[in-house]
Amino acid sequence: MDTRTLGATGPQVSALGLGCMGMSALYGDADRAESIATVHAALEAGVTLLDTGDFYAMGHNEMLIGEALRTAPAARREQALVSVKFGALRDPDGNWNGYDGRPAAVKNFAAYSLQRLGVDHIDVYRIARVDPDVPIEETVGAIAELVEKGHVRHIGLSEAGAATVRRAAATAPISDLQIEYSLISRGIEDEILPTTRELGIAITAYGVLSRGLISGHFARDRQLATNDFRAHSPRFQGDNLQRNLDLVDALRTIAEAKGVTVAQTAIAWVLSRGEDIVPLIGARTRERLAESLAALDVTLDEAELAAIEKAVPADAAAGERYPQAQMAHLDSERR
Repeated sequence: MDTRTLGATGPQVSALGLGCMGMSALYGDADRAESIATVHAALEAGVTLLDTGDFYAMGHNEMLIGEALRTAPAARREQALVSVKFGALRDPDGNWNGYDGRPAAVKNFAAYSLQRLGVDHIDVYRIARVDPDVPIEETVGAIAELVEKGHVRHIGLSEAGAATVRRAAATAPISDLQIEYSLISRGIEDEILPTTRELGIAITAYGVLSRGLISGHFARDRQLATNDFRAHSPRFQGDNLQRNLDLVDALRTIAEAKGVTVAQTAIAWVLSRGEDIVPLIGARTRERLAESLAALDVTLDEAELAAIEKAVPADAAAGERYPQAQMAHLDSERR
């Protein structure tokens, strides 16, 4: 598999990473055995970057990845690089209670993650959302101390605005910024992407299929379970959903003319945006993983890119990325 580098200070990783959140939380029920088999299939295919969060089902996802790594062939296990987000506060009922970026909390979160994952270090460590009550310099400084002690290899950021990225990078070397980026989520292009490129920081792009919305597999009349995040997401509601699926139909015309799937076209578009961008695919099954990995063989020429731009213009999506309450937790300059 092709490789890319996570910025000037980060590791070399596969051109696609695997986002594992959906194997534990937020997208309805998942099959544990199939999830582990999907991680194994990804490693076998040459995927090296596995992304998780310590708050995904309150540690469940980290333990799942730990099990997948323990049961993978040694050579595949050794090639895996684990990226962990921390800081989100939960309660036993699954509610979200803000973020904690205090240095003592950073080290506490890391200690638990190392145990759940069953590893002696975390390859990339990042706060999931900037804590508005703690200067980013303090949070990043605490991770830098973990790097010095060998518990963490590289420092990342997540959903941070351009000014915050600059402040973090002035504190310690930053490998990458994990942030939503897709055909219908292009907010990073104006200020954030130019800033990361200036500073030599990579982008790990999550939501490249917009939580399945632009995968080509989401039916207009689909009923979502109450434990599925998308049941409460503005882009999946009422007229917003129908307008967004109109965009998918326009993209489908281009994909079918090329002989590829809608999902492969959407992933290939993100891959085309630069060697400093590593898309994270959220496949929960081996079937969806195989479809996504085939995007690596899709090359979009200038005419096709122009057609995609016309079919799905920037800012064409209907509805916000998150419900209002979650939008409030984004870095203030990033909303």
